Amino acid sequence: MSEPTESPDAPLGPLDGIKIVDWTIWQQGPVAGAMMGDLGAEVIKIEEREKGDGGRQMFLVPGGDGSSPYWEMNNRNKKSFNVDLKHPEGVELVRKLIDQADVFIQNFRPSVAEKVGLDYETLKARNPKLIYASASAFGPEGPERKARAYDLIGQARSGFLLRDGKDEPDIPDGGMADQMGAIMLAYAVMCGLMARERHGIGQKVDTSLLGSMMWLRGLPFARTLMNDPRRQRSDMGQHMQSKVPTRTDPGNPLWNTYKCGDGRWMALAILATDPHWPVVLEALGQPPELTDNPAYQDHWGRCSHAGEIVAVLDPLFASQPRDYWLDRLIAKGDLPVCAINTTEEAANDPQALINGYITEYDHPHYGKLKLPGFPVTLSETPARIHCRAPEFGEHTEELLLDRLGLDWDEVSRLREAGVI
Repeated sequence: MSEPTESPDAPLGPLDGIKIVDWTIWQQGPVAGAMMGDLGAEVIKIEEREKGDGGRQMFLVPGGDGSSPYWEMNNRNKKSFNVDLKHPEGVELVRKLIDQADVFIQNFRPSVAEKVGLDYETLKARNPKLIYASASAFGPEGPERKARAYDLIGQARSGFLLRDGKDEPDIPDGGMADQMGAIMLAYAVMCGLMARERHGIGQKVDTSLLGSMMWLRGLPFARTLMNDPRRQRSDMGQHMQSKVPTRTDPGNPLWNTYKCGDGRWMALAILATDPHWPVVLEALGQPPELTDNPAYQDHWGRCSHAGEIVAVLDPLFASQPRDYWLDRLIAKGDLPVCAINTTEEAANDPQALINGYITEYDHPHYGKLKLPGFPVTLSETPARIHCRAPEFGEHTEELLLDRLGLDWDEVSRLREAGVI
C-alpha cells in the first residue's frame, strides 16, 4: 500500500506556507503541532538523536504490528529530524531551521530551553518575527514557573477531580489536561500569527496545563469567584436537599442520567420542564405515580420533589433497554435526550462519522487507520491528515540537504560525529 500523496488539486489549508519547528514530547505540545499540521502547516519535529520522543512506544501491543495510536494521533502531518542537542553543532542546526520558520513550539521547562540555547531571547535575536510558543505546567510567572507537571497534575490542580464539591476525586480520563493544553497552545499560536500579520511583530506566547484546565472549567470558577453570601440561591438550588447536584437529587429530574434495563445509560437535558413534561409522561406510558401527583404539575414542584421523581424514574427506565426508551422519547417530541456513549460507541457514532470527527486514511505499513478528525469544518480550506506520523529521523537528511543547503559530505560528517 502506498503512502498518501497530495493531489495537485488538493485544497489549500489555512496554514499552507507556514513553517513550524516542533520541539515537544509526549502529548500537550505534540498535539498542538499536529493540529496545525492538519491545517496545512509544514511541521518539523525535533527528536532526540538516539531514542526520539517516548510517545513512539506508548500503547504498543506486544507482538503486534508496531503501531502506536498515541504516536499516530499526536504526530501526524510532521517530518522527523533527529539530532543531539547536547552537541553545539546540533543546536546550531536547529537554530538554522528556526531562522527559516514562522513558529517554534516547545514544552520543556524554561530551564531546559535556556540551558540548551533555544530560549526566546536567543531565537528572537536571530528571527525577530518568530512566534515562540511555550507549553508549561503552571504558567510563565511565579515561583513554580519551572515546575514539572504531567496530565494528572493539571487535572488535579485545576479542581477538575473534585468538581462540584465531590468528597473523593474522580478517576481521571487520561490525557484530558494535555489535550486541552494542546488546544490552547494551538490557539495561542494562531493569535501570534494573526498579530504578526496585522502588526508585523513576533512574540512569545505561553499556555499551561493549569491555565487551560481552569479555562475549560470557566463557569464553575466564575460562580465561585462571584459568590456573595448576600446573593440568593437560585430557585433550583433552594429546592435541592443536597448541597451540590447529585444523580439522586439533581434539582431537576429531567436534567439527569438514567440506567436502562440493558445496563446502558442515557442522558436527559430538559432544562425547562413545563412544555416537555406531558410529552415525557406520554413516552413513559402515563405512570400514575407521576401523572396523578398534584405536587408534580409545575416546574418548581417537580424540582422541589426531584429526589422523589428520580426514585420513580429509576425502576421505570430499568424496565426496558436503552434503545426502547430513546426511540419512544425521540418519537414523541423534539426532546434533548441521548445515549451516554462509551468511547467505543462514540467512535462509531453515525453523526460523528458523517461530520468527519472520525477520519480514515491509508497508512503504508498498517493499512487503514482511523483517528479523531479535526473538529472544525472549513468549507474552502479544509483540515485533513495528509501524511502519517513520521518514522524516527525519516526527514533528517532531506531537511539538511534541501532546507539548510548542506551537501552529502557534510551530512556524512555530521552523522559520523554523532550530531545526527
